[in-house]
Amino acid sequence: DSLSRLFSRCGHVQSVDICDKPGPGEKKENPTSKFFNRKTITGFQVAYVVFRKPAGVQAAKALSQEGPLLISTETHPVKTGISKWIASYEASVVDPKELKAEVDAYMQDYDKKMAEEEAKAAKEEGVPDEEGWVKVTRKGRKPGLPRTEAANLRVLEKEKQKRARKELLNFYAWQHRETKREHIAQLRKKFEEDKQRIALMRAQRKFRPY
Repeated sequence: DSLSRLFSRCGHVQSVDICDKPGPGEKKENPTSKFFNRKTITGFQVAYVVFRKPAGVQAAKALSQEGPLLISTETHPVKTGISKWIASYEASVVDPKELKAEVDAYMQDYDKKMAEEEAKAAKEEGVPDEEGWVKVTRKGRKPGLPRTEAANLRVLEKEKQKRARKELLNFYAWQHRETKREHIAQLRKKFEEDKQRIALMRAQRKFRPY
């Protein structure tokens, strides 16, 4: 805003692009949203001032002979320190009504675009092109299966395979449980045998733990 105000004396300022480093000077697209996809450049090094007419560039070059341009003046002070932080915080607070209006406008444009695409697809459906090819469009993400005997057989076969896999999985689970039971039973049997052997060795006074 300050640069636009300073150079407005030279002519109508079309835009001011602030960059963190010099670039090729290609024109970037202006942000269409006030709330989304906005990147604020802090500590910028380069600013490109674009005039509507070429005469504004010549007038801006002549300003260098008049001395430095003051950005902060009594009539247009530049906020710094706490006042700048307060203004930045107030600007970051989103107005719900303004945000809702922008979202509603975007959704209206989106719905209009989708309606135009659907109308165009419906118009071109079944119509051959110049080479005689017919464009086939699919409506919906998961179109219904055709009610044919082959399709029904495929569905029945898939269900049968699912049941077979489920039964096989249950069989493996049952087998796993039986293996665990047998292993626990063997451990208990070995423990009882060890207890009997230790008791016998104690009775024979041959037990030396160390």
